[in-house]
Amino acid sequence: MTGPVDRCRTFRRLHDSGCFIVPNPWDLGSARLLAQLGFPALATTSSGLAWSLGRADNGVSLEATLTHLRAISAGVEIPVSADFEGGFATAPEGVGNNVAAATATGIAGLSIEDSTGDVSRPLYDFSLAVERIEAARRAIDGSGTPVLLTARSEGFIVGRPDLGETIRRLTAFAQAGADCLYAPGLRSMADIRAVVAAVAPKPVNVLVGSDFTTVAELSEAGVRRISVGGALARAAWGAFLEAANEIARHGTFVGLSRAIPFAEINRSFRAE
Repeated sequence: MTGPVDRCRTFRRLHDSGCFIVPNPWDLGSARLLAQLGFPALATTSSGLAWSLGRADNGVSLEATLTHLRAISAGVEIPVSADFEGGFATAPEGVGNNVAAATATGIAGLSIEDSTGDVSRPLYDFSLAVERIEAARRAIDGSGTPVLLTARSEGFIVGRPDLGETIRRLTAFAQAGADCLYAPGLRSMADIRAVVAAVAPKPVNVLVGSDFTTVAELSEAGVRRISVGGALARAAWGAFLEAANEIARHGTFVGLSRAIPFAEINRSFRAE
């Protein structure tokens, strides 16, 4: 297996040109299957991890998240970027300390959000949000690792869909040292192009959680990285609940006939 530094360098090179997909596994099994499909890198999903543990999104502790990052990073050969939520702290110093701990898990990248979890004030004040990214940057630089820092502005998914403010934050995050910029919830190609232009030449990640675009369209718009967040986990849970509901409500088992054959899935893991 290549070492963490080599995987960091590989992950950085993926952002230099073109457009690539970084799908989001929620456990080691899903990570290994995605790696087998040929994806060049993976990114964890806080929601997918939380649901697998019977919790709501943002309900997993820092310690459990670090353990998860170690397991995924050690379990696949390709780079893994961490959904590190809001850095598991409010104050920049706390964010920095936690980011430093994350860089020791073998990850190749991590993201920090500007959302607070408070519905009345869903985004951190602008200056504090920037200071948090600066703290993450310092922590990565101090770690001696080339971990790639992605800064996320969450306005479009927390009830503040203001493109101007989103661009203001992303450009400030870029100046604060973020390597990649990300505004989950963008669905308009015009908005996506505006973000790409505003932060250029730094790369932009776009979240695709439903059928509103294609890789070709996003590539043409200048997007460098595409992730799916918790969508693959939701797809898996959807198939599970559909089959389970049929059994519970009707006493029939038609849905199970659509499951992947035992031998096929078992063979996928036997090689590991």
